[in-house]
Amino acid sequence: MKRARLGVLISGSGRTALNLANACESGSILAEVALVVAHREELEGVTRCRDAGLRVAIIPPAAPLSDAFADRIDAVFLAAQVDLVCLAGYLRKFRVGNLWCGRALNIHPGLLPDFGGHGMYGERVHRAVLAAGVTESGCTIHEVDEEYDRGPVILEKRCAITPGESATQLAERVFALECLAYPEAIAMVLARRDRGWQGQGAPLGWKIAGAVQ
Repeated sequence: MKRARLGVLISGSGRTALNLANACESGSILAEVALVVAHREELEGVTRCRDAGLRVAIIPPAAPLSDAFADRIDAVFLAAQVDLVCLAGYLRKFRVGNLWCGRALNIHPGLLPDFGGHGMYGERVHRAVLAAGVTESGCTIHEVDEEYDRGPVILEKRCAITPGESATQLAERVFALECLAYPEAIAMVLARRDRGWQGQGAPLGWKIAGAVQ
C-alpha cells in the first residue's frame, strides 16, 4: 500500500515534527515526512529536523495572509508531492483553499472549542486552562479550515488537572498526549483515504480528486 507523504509546518522546537517522523519510522503511520516547512532559518526546529535527516524548506516571513506567501508554501508542498499537511506548532495562518481542503490537520494543546482561537498557543493555553479552574485538559487534532481552531475534530485526548501544577508542568503532560494523539489521528485520516481509494467513495472531508499522486 502506498505510503502517504506528509508536509509539516513548524514555528518552534520541531518536537512535533520529529514525533511524526518517529511514528512513520516505527510503522505507526503508513507515511513519511516528505518536507518540513519553517519561516525562519534560525528556528531550533530547523536544525533538529535537518539533524534527523528530514528535508526542510525555509519560506521567509511575509504577511501571513498574503497570496504570495501562501502560494510559495503551496508550491513547495506540491513539488514534494505532499498528500496531507500537518501543522505542528505552526503559528501562522495556513491557507487551505481548494487545494488542501480536507487534507490539512492541526494539533492544539487544549480541548476545543474552549481555549482556542487566534493568539491561543503554547503556554498561553495552559495558563488559561489553569486560570479557568477546570478539572481537565488535553489536546485536540482537527481539520484545518479558514478559522483558527474551528475545523471538524478528528480526535482528542484528555488528562485530569493536578492540583497545584504549573502551566509548564501541564504543558509537558499534554505534550505527552500529543505524541500519542497526532500519529493516531493521522492514521485514522489515512485509513479513510485508503478506503476511498479502494472504490468505496471519498469519505467526508477527503478530496480524492484533488489529491497529489
